[in-house]
Amino acid sequence: MSAVISLPDPPQRVPRDPRVDGLGADKLGKRLRRQVGQAIADFGMIEAGDKVMVCLSGGKDSYTLLDLLLQLQKKAPVPFELVAVNLDQKQPGFPAHVLPEYLAGLGVPYQIIEQDTYSVVSRVIPEGRTMCSLCSRLRRGALYNHAKAHGFSKIALGHHCDDVVATFFLNLFHHAKLAAMPPKLLSDDGQHVVIRPLAYVREHDIAQYAQARRFPIIPCTLCGSQENLQRRQVGLMLKQWDQDHPGRIEQIARAMADVRPAQLADAALFDFMALGRRGDAAHADAWPADAVPETPAV
Repeated sequence: MSAVISLPDPPQRVPRDPRVDGLGADKLGKRLRRQVGQAIADFGMIEAGDKVMVCLSGGKDSYTLLDLLLQLQKKAPVPFELVAVNLDQKQPGFPAHVLPEYLAGLGVPYQIIEQDTYSVVSRVIPEGRTMCSLCSRLRRGALYNHAKAHGFSKIALGHHCDDVVATFFLNLFHHAKLAAMPPKLLSDDGQHVVIRPLAYVREHDIAQYAQARRFPIIPCTLCGSQENLQRRQVGLMLKQWDQDHPGRIEQIARAMADVRPAQLADAALFDFMALGRRGDAAHADAWPADAVPETPAV
């Protein structure tokens, strides 16, 4: 069982408001477009003729994702199609009219999936336990099924740089593995390509951009009400690092693109057995388990 360590909330950074200065908002938008365009190019996220399903939840991240992709679509070197897709999970109080009205106002093609995953999660997960794992699986299944049924070649999600780094530490602390959210991946069944165009974008920049663009944010009352989530604990740790050591999060994100298998310990990624082998010398894997005495306890 993984222990959850309560951490104090770090002092809140006071974000600058791009709406106060139109030039500042324009510069922020230009920087985010550049970062998204670079991520798309670096990982080959979008190709000519792609039909991209942009998953829109109503949160700041997915609004920003759709907004930036729409801007880049106009100047992209290849033609591709964008369709906004929202999964209505039937949470009590969810304002179902907000997204259709917003998207219709933009003239953006959109589709709404209606699936009552909320009742399933509420019934299966005991009160007081976190719901994210099951909720995520049900949501992913619904989106994958929809993508297959409607011929989407790519599924775009709104995970950003902070999500990627947080997932790395969650896997490190709670699952004993070095893994994160890749900018581009093939689903386990091999049928779907998932892309994360915001992989280079920091969350605080997204928050400022969403404020400047006045997106009609819909809060997630299900996830947001769970205070003891492991991801929240890691998020608090990263926020404190960000305040005490500016640039550290970006440094960690860059490190994920510079992996040195020979300097880790995964024998499946690097042939340690062949390293320095001398002819017919006995192989280490031939040693019996009891050949090396146990180190005396200190």
